[in-house]
Amino acid sequence: MSSPSVSLRSLIPGVFLPTLVFEIGVGALAPVLALNARALGASVGTAGLVLALLGVGQILADVPAGALAARVGDRKAMLIATGVAAVTLAAGALSTSVWQVALAATATGATNAVFNLARQSYLTEVIPVELRARALSTLGGMVRVGAFIGPFIGAAVLVARPVRDVYWLALLCTAVTAVVLLIVPDVAEPPPSGGAGAAPLPVRAVVRAHHKVFLTLGVAVVLVGSVRATRQTVLPLWAEHLGQSASSTSVIFGIAGLVDTLTFYPSGKIMDRAGRLWIAVPSMLVLGLTQASLPLTHGLVSLTVVAMLMGFGNGFGSGILMTLGADVAPPRSRSQFLGIWRLCADSGSAGGPLIVSAAASLGSLAAGIATMGGVGVLAAAALLRWVPRYSPFATTGTRKARTAAKEAATVSEGAES
Repeated sequence: MSSPSVSLRSLIPGVFLPTLVFEIGVGALAPVLALNARALGASVGTAGLVLALLGVGQILADVPAGALAARVGDRKAMLIATGVAAVTLAAGALSTSVWQVALAATATGATNAVFNLARQSYLTEVIPVELRARALSTLGGMVRVGAFIGPFIGAAVLVARPVRDVYWLALLCTAVTAVVLLIVPDVAEPPPSGGAGAAPLPVRAVVRAHHKVFLTLGVAVVLVGSVRATRQTVLPLWAEHLGQSASSTSVIFGIAGLVDTLTFYPSGKIMDRAGRLWIAVPSMLVLGLTQASLPLTHGLVSLTVVAMLMGFGNGFGSGILMTLGADVAPPRSRSQFLGIWRLCADSGSAGGPLIVSAAASLGSLAAGIATMGGVGVLAAAALLRWVPRYSPFATTGTRKARTAAKEAATVSEGAES
């Protein structure tokens, strides 16, 4: 059960701060992984694959991360993640071949999955329900802010220094995160899942027990993940198609990222007060429709406007997947369920850009972009269909119905006794 004494302010030192610092390190590392591979002799294609392995490692570790958090606890799982990340980052800094960098990137992505899953699982358990969306959207906001400012800090470090030095910056961020986790206590202790001494449920049993959720709302999560990830691919590709310079593309990307990072708190506030659907559906519609309209742009100004709208659509939906996961996660197998939930989102994130890349290779980048815009609209429809079925907080109406059902059950129990 959540603790009524927990506030958003009390979560800053022990939850939001370490998440921000950890993600700054990951954000600084991501842009230079391909450059490091190139410096070691990799081809352009191989260097791109090395960068993709950061996400592959996250996908591979999503489900094991849930099992680990269920077995050792959320805080210990995060400490394990930071310890392993320190080793993998040091290995990356000392790498002398492309395959060593590739292994380091995969392992670092895996530690990121463990860290974020454990933090989400903890918040799901201890935060009061009326603050759940604000807490989780703020957590998602910290990930966004870290990914936004990390590359700038990395760029400052790399002035007149070798590319591999960014690994040491990421390692410093990881060390600071570990220190914060060790010295700052959690604001509340989550109760053991399933009761004291209960053995964690195996992942297979969780999938079997909740397969209907994963085959319905889980599919919507896959669609959302694919559309969100695709925006980061289509913007630079279409900018290049229009003949924009690399510097102009970077500025456009940065402006869109800034808009993205500024909207996470209003998103959570609306979800807590009006319900999840009031953010889930509009954010996907905006992101899908603006992405579909991207091929209609023909110059710098129109491209920038559409990029900003895409950033707004994505940022406005900050925390929606984590919040929905928290709404539907069963208490006894919370961590394992959230691991599978994150696998759905991350699988979509990996698949969406592949569709666009395949379309581009066939000679129709615009068709691939428009297709993913249509997927955004489909994601909005799937959320509209399935969220009210599984989340009692979909709207104020479903919340009232849940409260009335609880009161009726309480009266019935009292009458029977």
